[in-house]
Amino acid sequence: MVPKESNPSRKRSSPGGYSERPCKAPSPGKWRSPRRCNGNRDEVRSVGENGNLSNGDLIGSPKSPRKELFRNSNQQLMWNPRGKYQLFADPAQMQTVKHALHVATPPAIVVCREKEQKNILEFCKSCFQQSKAGSLYVCGCPGTGKTLSIGKVKEYFLGWSKEVGVPSPDVLTINCTSLTSTSEIFSQMLVKFEPSKGKATNTSPLQHLQDMFSQKKHQSGRMLLMIADEMDYLITRDHAVLHDLFMLTTLPFARFILIGIANAIDLADRFLQKLEALNCKPVVITFRAYSKDQILKILQQRIMALGYDVFQPAALEYCARKVAATSGDIRKALDICRCAIEVLEAELKGSVTNKETEKVSFHHIETAISRSFKSPVVDIIQSLPQHQQVILCSFVRLSQHCKKNATTLAEASHLILNRSYSEICKSTQMRPVGMMDFASLCTALNDQGLLEIAQSRGDKSKKIKLKVDSSDITFALKGIRFFQNCWCDN
Repeated sequence: MVPKESNPSRKRSSPGGYSERPCKAPSPGKWRSPRRCNGNRDEVRSVGENGNLSNGDLIGSPKSPRKELFRNSNQQLMWNPRGKYQLFADPAQMQTVKHALHVATPPAIVVCREKEQKNILEFCKSCFQQSKAGSLYVCGCPGTGKTLSIGKVKEYFLGWSKEVGVPSPDVLTINCTSLTSTSEIFSQMLVKFEPSKGKATNTSPLQHLQDMFSQKKHQSGRMLLMIADEMDYLITRDHAVLHDLFMLTTLPFARFILIGIANAIDLADRFLQKLEALNCKPVVITFRAYSKDQILKILQQRIMALGYDVFQPAALEYCARKVAATSGDIRKALDICRCAIEVLEAELKGSVTNKETEKVSFHHIETAISRSFKSPVVDIIQSLPQHQQVILCSFVRLSQHCKKNATTLAEASHLILNRSYSEICKSTQMRPVGMMDFASLCTALNDQGLLEIAQSRGDKSKKIKLKVDSSDITFALKGIRFFQNCWCDN
């Protein structure tokens, strides 16, 4: 008689004698936790295509639903500044874009300055290979990438020295605006060359450096790459500091490369004439103002690194064209783009419904440009009483009539300005003030520095001159409907 099993639900042992319960292989495409089949919880395995577990591949639980969505997807991140309604929302995108467009955020590659960087790098390599000193002067308008390019050249130069297997040069970077005195630059150089003698010397730092570079024993030391930013701050009345600094590179046993950076394009011609007479004038490399295409390329480079489109193409091109026409300063373009992001951010906070396009548009850039290029005079004009604004508008109108007649208006009499003021009041159905009040309004504008009233015996014969740019007046009043038809109204 065969005894009955005490527990029918318990499974029999396998024929091979294994006491452990076998792990049933999951069907293909169906995932099952491997920990239920393995007593060791420290090892986490993945399921292969045939349904078996493989020991090599590790499964990591995603830290967030967003990573779970993108773990097996090559889909590009989407621009979603709201961060609420869309599937791939990222609330931190606004801050990420602002950081990418900040002036203090250096790009990985400095574009549109490849030629200048190559020339500077070749100059440094040549001096290093010949073991001789040299001087180079980098000049250009503000915001043209001088300091940023020199920083990249320094990285390339140090990397090149490691590749060729030679001792890397020492680097001394000085911002001349931080010096307590112009001659302090020689003290910092001396500390870099001989730290032990940087302070305990009987002679001046300049004399000590001149003695060092005149002796052959100093030639065995390492080369020094010295970068002096804002070099125009070293200009003194007799130009002695600049002259002595560049003259150090002409000494027979000097072993340092001097790179000066300044905004003054003609500094070498004006202040270093003695060096030219001695045939030791520094090599000059000029950074021209950025063009529209260059500004657009730099902005696109920073935005493409984000992985999503933030600006409409027409808006970005308008920003580049506007900045290139005024200054070519890339810092101004970055500030305008950041300001446009803030305009969009404020607009989205005040809106409830989703728009079709929540990218920075032409309108946002135009608003940012207005804020960026606005001078303090514009705020003063916009805060004036209406009658004083009409007087300024009258002066601009007189100037426009003179331009039509191929003449210029330097000043206008009190009577002529009042006549123009009355015509504007009549065309806008506004009641003008009397002559006495008109004179008081002109005096108030004179006190604020907007007009200049010449001294005269009679009020009607007084000459009045405009002390601000007429474009500031037009810019300040163009958004007011009252003045839209006043400028060229005949």
